[in-house]
Amino acid sequence: MITRTNPLPQTKAVLSTESLSVGYGGDPVLPPLSFSVRPGELWVLAGRNGSGKSTLLRTILGLLPAVGGTLTRPPSTSIAYLPQVQSLDPIVPMRVWDIVAEGVESGWSFLRPWITAPEKQRIAEALVRTGTESLAKRSFVELSEGQKQRVLLARAIAASPQLLLLDEPTSAMDLKAEEEAIARIADLRRELGTAVILVSHHLPAAIKAADHILFVDAEHQGVAAGAVQEVLADPIFHRQFAGLTGDLCVDMLKDGHRHDA
Repeated sequence: MITRTNPLPQTKAVLSTESLSVGYGGDPVLPPLSFSVRPGELWVLAGRNGSGKSTLLRTILGLLPAVGGTLTRPPSTSIAYLPQVQSLDPIVPMRVWDIVAEGVESGWSFLRPWITAPEKQRIAEALVRTGTESLAKRSFVELSEGQKQRVLLARAIAASPQLLLLDEPTSAMDLKAEEEAIARIADLRRELGTAVILVSHHLPAAIKAADHILFVDAEHQGVAAGAVQEVLADPIFHRQFAGLTGDLCVDMLKDGHRHDA
Protein backbone atom coordinates (compact mmCIF):
# COMPACT_ATOMS: atom_id res chain seq x y z
CA MET A 1 0.00 0.00 0.00
CA ILE A 2 1.22 3.51 -0.83
CA THR A 3 0.92 6.19 1.79
CA ARG A 4 0.18 9.40 0.00
CA THR A 5 1.88 12.47 1.29
CA ASN A 6 1.22 16.07 0.45
CA PRO A 7 4.63 17.67 -0.12
CA LEU A 8 5.16 20.92 1.70
CA PRO A 9 4.77 23.94 -0.55
CA GLN A 10 8.10 24.86 -2.11
CA THR A 11 8.89 27.92 -4.14
CA LYS A 12 12.59 27.43 -4.87
CA ALA A 13 13.09 26.51 -8.52
CA VAL A 14 14.64 23.14 -9.36
CA LEU A 15 15.70 24.62 -12.70
CA SER A 16 15.94 28.21 -13.87
CA THR A 17 17.34 29.87 -16.97
CA GLU A 18 18.12 33.47 -17.82
CA SER A 19 18.57 34.39 -21.49
CA LEU A 20 19.70 30.81 -22.13
CA SER A 21 20.92 30.14 -25.67
CA VAL A 22 21.31 26.54 -26.82
CA GLY A 23 23.04 25.22 -29.91
CA TYR A 24 26.18 23.64 -31.28
CA GLY A 25 29.71 24.89 -31.73
CA GLY A 26 28.85 28.27 -30.27
CA ASP A 27 26.00 28.83 -32.75
CA PRO A 28 22.53 29.19 -31.19
CA VAL A 29 19.59 27.37 -32.75
CA LEU A 30 16.94 29.24 -30.75
CA PRO A 31 16.40 32.75 -29.38
CA PRO A 32 17.30 33.17 -25.67
CA LEU A 33 14.97 31.50 -23.17
CA SER A 34 14.14 32.56 -19.61
CA PHE A 35 11.96 30.37 -17.40
CA SER A 36 11.85 28.72 -13.97
CA VAL A 37 10.53 25.26 -13.10
CA ARG A 38 9.34 24.69 -9.55
CA PRO A 39 8.49 21.52 -7.57
CA GLY A 40 5.23 19.89 -8.61
CA GLU A 41 4.90 21.80 -11.89
CA LEU A 42 4.19 20.09 -15.20
CA TRP A 43 5.71 21.77 -18.24
CA VAL A 44 4.97 20.62 -21.77
CA LEU A 45 7.89 21.12 -24.15
CA ALA A 46 6.20 21.75 -27.49
CA GLY A 47 7.63 22.09 -30.97
CA ARG A 48 7.65 20.28 -34.27
CA ASN A 49 10.41 17.90 -35.38
CA GLY A 50 13.64 19.82 -35.74
CA SER A 51 12.38 22.68 -33.59
CA GLY A 52 15.20 22.47 -31.01
CA LYS A 53 13.49 20.38 -28.32
CA SER A 54 16.24 17.76 -28.16
CA THR A 55 18.94 20.42 -28.11
CA LEU A 56 17.25 22.10 -25.16
CA LEU A 57 16.81 18.80 -23.30
CA ARG A 58 20.46 17.87 -23.86
CA THR A 59 21.52 21.25 -22.51
CA ILE A 60 19.34 20.87 -19.41
CA LEU A 61 20.89 17.43 -18.83
CA GLY A 62 24.37 18.88 -19.10
CA LEU A 63 25.20 16.89 -22.25
CA LEU A 64 25.64 20.10 -24.26
CA PRO A 65 27.22 23.32 -23.04
CA ALA A 66 25.05 26.44 -23.17
CA VAL A 67 25.90 28.84 -25.98
CA GLY A 68 25.02 31.82 -23.80
CA GLY A 69 23.06 32.96 -20.78
CA THR A 70 22.71 30.90 -17.61
CA LEU A 71 21.14 27.61 -16.57
CA THR A 72 20.93 27.09 -12.81
CA ARG A 73 20.06 24.00 -10.78
CA PRO A 74 20.54 23.74 -7.01
CA PRO A 75 23.38 21.27 -6.28
CA SER A 76 20.94 18.98 -4.49
CA THR A 77 18.56 18.72 -7.46
CA SER A 78 18.38 15.16 -8.78
CA ILE A 79 17.24 14.56 -12.35
CA ALA A 80 15.75 11.47 -13.98
CA TYR A 81 15.49 11.21 -17.75
CA LEU A 82 13.30 8.91 -19.82
CA PRO A 83 14.58 9.08 -23.42
CA GLN A 84 12.43 8.66 -26.48
CA VAL A 85 14.31 5.58 -27.66
CA GLN A 86 15.53 3.07 -25.09
CA SER A 87 18.17 0.54 -26.13
CA LEU A 88 18.44 -2.50 -23.92
CA ASP A 89 20.21 -5.64 -25.04
CA PRO A 90 17.40 -8.15 -25.77
CA ILE A 91 19.79 -11.01 -24.99
CA VAL A 92 19.97 -9.99 -21.32
CA PRO A 93 16.93 -11.58 -19.59
CA MET A 94 16.13 -8.82 -17.11
CA ARG A 95 12.90 -8.92 -15.16
CA VAL A 96 10.73 -5.85 -14.85
CA TRP A 97 11.59 -5.64 -11.14
CA ASP A 98 15.29 -5.56 -12.03
CA ILE A 99 14.75 -2.75 -14.54
CA VAL A 100 12.87 -0.63 -12.00
CA ALA A 101 15.49 -1.44 -9.35
CA GLU A 102 18.06 0.35 -11.51
CA GLY A 103 16.34 3.57 -10.44
CA VAL A 104 17.58 3.18 -6.85
CA GLU A 105 20.98 1.64 -7.55
CA SER A 106 23.04 4.77 -8.25
CA GLY A 107 24.86 4.25 -4.96
CA TRP A 108 25.47 0.53 -5.50
CA SER A 109 28.97 -0.82 -5.03
CA PHE A 110 30.68 -4.10 -4.26
CA LEU A 111 30.87 -2.89 -0.67
CA ARG A 112 27.06 -2.78 -0.58
CA PRO A 113 25.83 -5.34 -3.13
CA TRP A 114 22.24 -5.37 -1.96
CA ILE A 115 19.10 -3.26 -2.00
CA THR A 116 17.87 -2.04 1.36
CA ALA A 117 14.33 -2.45 2.68
CA PRO A 118 13.46 1.25 2.09
CA GLU A 119 14.76 0.93 -1.48
CA LYS A 120 12.63 -2.17 -2.03
CA GLN A 121 9.66 -0.14 -0.82
CA ARG A 122 10.46 2.61 -3.34
CA ILE A 123 10.60 0.03 -6.13
CA ALA A 124 7.27 -1.49 -5.07
CA GLU A 125 5.63 1.94 -4.88
CA ALA A 126 6.96 2.92 -8.31
CA LEU A 127 5.47 -0.25 -9.78
CA VAL A 128 2.10 0.45 -8.16
CA ARG A 129 2.07 4.11 -9.18
CA THR A 130 2.62 3.20 -12.83
CA GLY A 131 0.26 0.23 -12.84
CA THR A 132 3.04 -2.24 -13.58
CA GLU A 133 3.09 -4.27 -10.36
CA SER A 134 1.52 -7.27 -12.15
CA LEU A 135 4.45 -7.27 -14.57
CA ALA A 136 7.17 -7.36 -11.90
CA LYS A 137 8.27 -10.96 -12.52
CA ARG A 138 7.98 -10.86 -16.31
CA SER A 139 10.90 -10.49 -18.69
CA PHE A 140 11.22 -6.91 -19.90
CA VAL A 141 11.91 -7.89 -23.51
CA GLU A 142 8.63 -9.82 -23.74
CA LEU A 143 6.50 -6.78 -22.96
CA SER A 144 4.60 -4.64 -25.44
CA GLU A 145 6.15 -1.27 -26.29
CA GLY A 146 3.53 0.53 -24.19
CA GLN A 147 4.23 -1.71 -21.20
CA LYS A 148 7.97 -1.14 -21.60
CA GLN A 149 7.48 2.62 -21.49
CA ARG A 150 5.43 2.36 -18.29
CA VAL A 151 8.16 0.19 -16.72
CA LEU A 152 10.82 2.73 -17.69
CA LEU A 153 8.67 5.46 -16.16
CA ALA A 154 8.55 3.38 -12.96
CA ARG A 155 12.35 3.17 -13.02
CA ALA A 156 12.58 6.95 -13.32
CA ILE A 157 10.12 7.46 -10.45
CA ALA A 158 12.01 4.98 -8.25
CA ALA A 159 14.99 7.34 -8.40
CA SER A 160 12.91 9.92 -6.46
CA PRO A 161 13.99 12.79 -8.73
CA GLN A 162 13.22 16.45 -8.07
CA LEU A 163 13.09 16.98 -11.85
CA LEU A 164 11.81 14.41 -14.32
CA LEU A 165 12.42 14.83 -18.07
CA LEU A 166 10.13 12.69 -20.24
CA ASP A 167 10.79 12.56 -23.98
CA GLU A 168 7.61 11.22 -25.61
CA PRO A 169 7.00 8.51 -22.99
CA THR A 170 3.62 7.59 -24.55
CA SER A 171 4.66 7.34 -28.21
CA ALA A 172 4.02 3.58 -28.43
CA MET A 173 0.54 3.77 -26.89
CA ASP A 174 -2.87 4.09 -28.53
CA LEU A 175 -4.81 7.32 -27.99
CA LYS A 176 -6.82 6.14 -24.96
CA ALA A 177 -3.78 4.63 -23.24
CA GLU A 178 -1.79 7.76 -23.99
CA GLU A 179 -4.39 10.04 -22.42
CA GLU A 180 -4.52 7.80 -19.34
CA ALA A 181 -0.71 7.79 -19.10
CA ILE A 182 -0.50 11.59 -19.29
CA ALA A 183 -3.20 11.90 -16.63
CA ARG A 184 -1.19 9.46 -14.48
CA ILE A 185 1.95 11.55 -14.92
CA ALA A 186 0.00 14.66 -13.90
CA ASP A 187 -1.23 12.90 -10.74
CA LEU A 188 2.25 11.62 -9.90
CA ARG A 189 3.88 15.03 -9.97
CA ARG A 190 1.22 16.30 -7.55
CA GLU A 191 1.61 13.33 -5.21
CA LEU A 192 5.41 13.34 -5.29
CA GLY A 193 6.04 17.07 -5.66
CA THR A 194 8.27 16.28 -8.65
CA ALA A 195 8.72 18.85 -11.39
CA VAL A 196 8.13 17.39 -14.86
CA ILE A 197 9.13 18.54 -18.33
CA LEU A 198 7.15 16.44 -20.81
CA VAL A 199 7.61 16.13 -24.55
CA SER A 200 4.50 14.63 -26.12
CA HIS A 201 3.29 14.23 -29.69
CA HIS A 202 -0.29 14.27 -28.36
CA LEU A 203 -0.46 17.96 -27.51
CA PRO A 204 -4.18 18.24 -26.65
CA ALA A 205 -3.92 15.73 -23.78
CA ALA A 206 -0.56 17.07 -22.63
CA ILE A 207 -1.68 20.71 -22.65
CA LYS A 208 -4.86 19.82 -20.77
CA ALA A 209 -2.76 18.27 -17.97
CA ALA A 210 -0.06 20.96 -17.89
CA ASP A 211 0.51 24.08 -15.82
CA HIS A 212 2.99 25.62 -18.25
CA ILE A 213 4.15 25.35 -21.84
CA LEU A 214 7.70 25.73 -23.11
CA PHE A 215 7.44 26.32 -26.86
CA VAL A 216 10.42 26.33 -29.23
CA ASP A 217 10.48 26.93 -32.98
CA ALA A 218 13.93 27.00 -34.57
CA GLU A 219 12.57 27.47 -38.08
CA HIS A 220 10.74 30.73 -37.31
CA GLN A 221 13.04 31.68 -34.43
CA GLY A 222 10.22 31.79 -31.92
CA VAL A 223 10.15 30.80 -28.25
CA ALA A 224 7.56 31.19 -25.52
CA ALA A 225 7.57 30.04 -21.91
CA GLY A 226 4.86 30.55 -19.32
CA ALA A 227 1.40 29.62 -18.13
CA VAL A 228 -0.73 27.58 -20.53
CA GLN A 229 -3.08 30.44 -21.43
CA GLU A 230 -0.25 32.84 -22.15
CA VAL A 231 1.57 30.52 -24.54
CA LEU A 232 -1.62 29.43 -26.29
CA ALA A 233 -2.17 33.08 -27.14
CA ASP A 234 1.32 33.46 -28.62
CA PRO A 235 0.92 34.19 -32.37
CA ILE A 236 3.69 31.83 -33.52
CA PHE A 237 2.43 28.97 -31.33
CA HIS A 238 -1.15 29.52 -32.46
CA ARG A 239 -0.18 29.60 -36.13
CA GLN A 240 1.94 26.47 -35.88
CA PHE A 241 -0.44 24.35 -33.79
CA ALA A 242 -3.92 25.72 -34.52
CA GLY A 243 -4.78 22.75 -36.67
CA LEU A 244 -3.27 20.22 -34.30
CA THR A 245 -4.78 21.43 -31.06
CA GLY A 246 -8.06 22.40 -32.73
CA ASP A 247 -10.94 23.34 -30.51
CA LEU A 248 -8.94 22.65 -27.34
CA CYS A 249 -6.97 25.88 -27.61
CA VAL A 250 -10.10 27.90 -28.31
CA ASP A 251 -12.05 26.34 -25.45
CA MET A 252 -9.21 26.82 -22.99
CA LEU A 253 -8.82 30.46 -23.94
CA LYS A 254 -12.56 31.08 -23.66
CA ASP A 255 -12.89 29.28 -20.33
CA GLY A 256 -9.83 30.88 -18.73
CA HIS A 257 -8.33 27.42 -18.27
CA ARG A 258 -6.35 27.00 -15.03
CA HIS A 259 -4.86 24.09 -13.11
CA ASP A 260 -4.55 23.20 -9.47
CA ALA A 261 -0.88 22.55 -9.03
